Amino acid sequence: MKKLVCRIELDKEDGLILTVENGDASITQTIVMDGTSITSTVVGQSETSKIIQKEDSIAVKCKTFNLDAETITCESEKKTLHKSGQNFDINSGKNLNISAASDAKYKAINTTIESTAETIAKGSQTASLKLSTSESVLEGVSIKLDSKGMLDLLSKGIATLKGTIVKLG
Repeated sequence: MKKLVCRIELDKEDGLILTVENGDASITQTIVMDGTSITSTVVGQSETSKIIQKEDSIAVKCKTFNLDAETITCESEKKTLHKSGQNFDINSGKNLNISAASDAKYKAINTTIESTAETIAKGSQTASLKLSTSESVLEGVSIKLDSKGMLDLLSKGIATLKGTIVKLG
């Protein structure tokens, strides 16, 4: 390995500039402290990563960002956005708990909810459950509607009840 080229520049206008050049790997590392921000830049043969820290923000720009810790806590007092241009996966080795103090909304072209033991949709005693679609809503090997009070079945068109055996009682 050849020796590294290291420079320290002190300038009353540009601030402090630390530079390390690795000619063998074609990598240049630079830290610039200009009195308002600290910018750390690594320039390689094909990629560049950059961290910019200011008094009120930290910005990271890179090809791959990995965070590995025993415990991670992320909090924001205002809006939080997680966005992906490709797949977005959330995995938990144990329970996954999601809650909202107000409304929760989910939107997708297709949705699959799958569980190996039991699926429960539950609301408070005054809450209602609405299923709405232009196609068949409930399908299965066995479907049971159980009401602790009154059960209304209403059709604004033709109502058909079919079965090999139909019991009314």
